[in-house]
Amino acid sequence: MADSPYPTVLVIGGGASGNAVTVLLRRAGLAVDLIEARPDWNATTGSGITLQGNALRVLRELGVWEQVEGSGYAFGSLGVTAPDGTVLFVAEDIRTGGEDLPATLGMQRPRLQQILIDAVRASGATVRLGVTAETLEQDADGVSVRFSDGSAGRYDLVIGADGLNSATRAAIGITERPEPTGMAIWRVAAPRPERVVRTDLAYGGPAYIAGYTPTGEKSIYAYVVEGCRDRAAVRPADRADEMRRLAQRYGGAWPEIARHITDPEQVNYTWFTRMLVEGSWHRGRVVLLGDAAHCCPPTIAQGAAMSLEDALVLAELLTGGRPWGDELFQAYYDRRVPRVRAVVEASVQIGQWQLDGVRDADVPGLIGRTMNLLKELP
Repeated sequence: MADSPYPTVLVIGGGASGNAVTVLLRRAGLAVDLIEARPDWNATTGSGITLQGNALRVLRELGVWEQVEGSGYAFGSLGVTAPDGTVLFVAEDIRTGGEDLPATLGMQRPRLQQILIDAVRASGATVRLGVTAETLEQDADGVSVRFSDGSAGRYDLVIGADGLNSATRAAIGITERPEPTGMAIWRVAAPRPERVVRTDLAYGGPAYIAGYTPTGEKSIYAYVVEGCRDRAAVRPADRADEMRRLAQRYGGAWPEIARHITDPEQVNYTWFTRMLVEGSWHRGRVVLLGDAAHCCPPTIAQGAAMSLEDALVLAELLTGGRPWGDELFQAYYDRRVPRVRAVVEASVQIGQWQLDGVRDADVPGLIGRTMNLLKELP
């Protein structure tokens, strides 16, 4: 980092939250370096993503809403079906981002990442790919960082946005780690059947959940949730066969979707995990963001939204004129943790009810209460 009259920030991790906080801090005039371990900046990774209104609200604040809107598929309801495809009921989605934004938008995850990458590039941040932070040495005034390419830098603040298995979290002595919840998910992108105009979820059948979400006029992403398998037993070459075997036992749009589950390299298999770092999300001048601080199953599709909200709140506090220190970073945690805790607990509870075979669980009520909470500004 070159000498700068402005506070200097290192962002570790170029996912949604790291990209978002970089854009917001650059807008305020801060000097920001962003490093990302993957040389491709995750620009081709993932099938689809569901963004609810509170996530869209942050994307609008970032200045990328028009690109997101033009790249995704907006809708306002959720269907629940029987395993044979019979629609049991359709519920209107709660507009957690306000009445002037869609309730929900699905889009291809690589497209969202590329939009955020373009915003980071346009912000003037310094970006280095294929680079990690090897050591973080703190004193009262900042953090000295040595990088994997042999270079070094000095920063007023380091933001760890390096995901579930955050090396930054471990480096500052926070011992929480993601824990499996007992469920796993198969995901794939596929062409959109004409009848698919919203998220539909089937509970029960050969798996716990089978669902799909439109991500564009011609695309969807589909997913099947089952119990965890030994990861070593899920051979990459067999992933398409395994997901198709589960998918083709559902009705409705699923037979058409299943025909396109043929390429094992396009099928992702991941365990559901949960984590919430307690007490604070910082140590000295290093603070955690997004999945590095918390994660939850995607049962209410709020993981990305919580990470984007973290970026918005942290950037607001950092640029509000208060001294950078324990009081500010604790205020960040105190402001975020009630909302994040509600999402983590609700997301885990919905899955646990299914694992336990609870037939009369109030899933709609729990989702409704959580979504109404999220209508409030973060």
